[in-house]
Amino acid sequence: MGNSFGRLFRITTFGESHGKALGVIIDGCPAGLNLDLEKIREEMQRRKPGQSKITTQRKEEDEIEILSGVFEGKTTGTPIGIVIPNADQKSKDYTHIADKFRPSHADFTYFEKFGVRDYRGGGRSSARETAARVAAGAIAKQFLASKGISIQAFVSQVGDLSLQIPYQELDLFKAEENMVRCPDPATAEQMISLIDSVRLDRDTIGGVVSCVIKNTPVGLGEPVFDRLHAELGKAMLSINAVKGFEYGSGFEGVKMRGSQHNDVLVNEAGKIKTLTNHSGGIQGGISNGEDIYFRVAFKPVATIMQDQDSVNEAGEAVTVSGKGRHDPCVVPRAVPIVEAMAALVLADYLLLSKTNKLEEI
Repeated sequence: MGNSFGRLFRITTFGESHGKALGVIIDGCPAGLNLDLEKIREEMQRRKPGQSKITTQRKEEDEIEILSGVFEGKTTGTPIGIVIPNADQKSKDYTHIADKFRPSHADFTYFEKFGVRDYRGGGRSSARETAARVAAGAIAKQFLASKGISIQAFVSQVGDLSLQIPYQELDLFKAEENMVRCPDPATAEQMISLIDSVRLDRDTIGGVVSCVIKNTPVGLGEPVFDRLHAELGKAMLSINAVKGFEYGSGFEGVKMRGSQHNDVLVNEAGKIKTLTNHSGGIQGGISNGEDIYFRVAFKPVATIMQDQDSVNEAGEAVTVSGKGRHDPCVVPRAVPIVEAMAALVLADYLLLSKTNKLEEI
């Protein structure tokens, strides 16, 4: 299984939704980084379940234990080992689907691939696995912050309700002031009402998380197959429930002519910049120093609190009943996951960039 991500700044995650614990091994984190454990805890709190009425009510504190790679508050350059105990498993909630395949889950594909599956919450295919990514991403974010790079994601759409204000006109940090993580208070209230009404209907709804990366140096990205946007796309599409990724002008760009879409280069006080940023901060697969921005589409959560038709392992028609504790909309808790995966990509490419020029080796 593909449980590792990255090349120089590399992570390997392990654990299942209803196992004893989740965990991650981080290889390649430079030595001497002052780690703020409280900031790691804050990132875990942003992702954890049970944080509001519009998220799953599973109660996990998601406290981490660092086993290695850190001494006297600094990274040592050796592998960082982290475990996150599972404290609130209710495996009995899943006994009714022990031999049944839930619609739009990985139950059938895992069973066909491996001949066995952990039906307790989806096992390894559960979105709970992303807790390990957020822990690793929190360290990557601190590494990037030491180089002046910031990453901020936010909810920009729920169902057909979209944030209409450009991100440049918003205080993105206000996203943390409401439970849906939308930086515009008025839109946030509408989104919360929509999600809550869907929850009361015993259904689910999808949405979009947007992300902005600022102060990226020029030159991150590798030709030809390891372009920066390609790796960001891979990172985002590896997240549970993600169905789409676009950066820069994305699909809207097809409506424009080249004369409108081209980002004109100018020299401002000795620094080359672009007048517009339809490229989303990436040209030729390499960062150009402008804001990198992208959107990630999440489907409606597959588990709904309604009966659905399906089949079992014997191929017989069955009814699958919705039980357990699940998010009516995943995007509020997906915000820190998107940030974490973006941070892992940027940290890896920042280290890789040091191998491009002879004088930097």
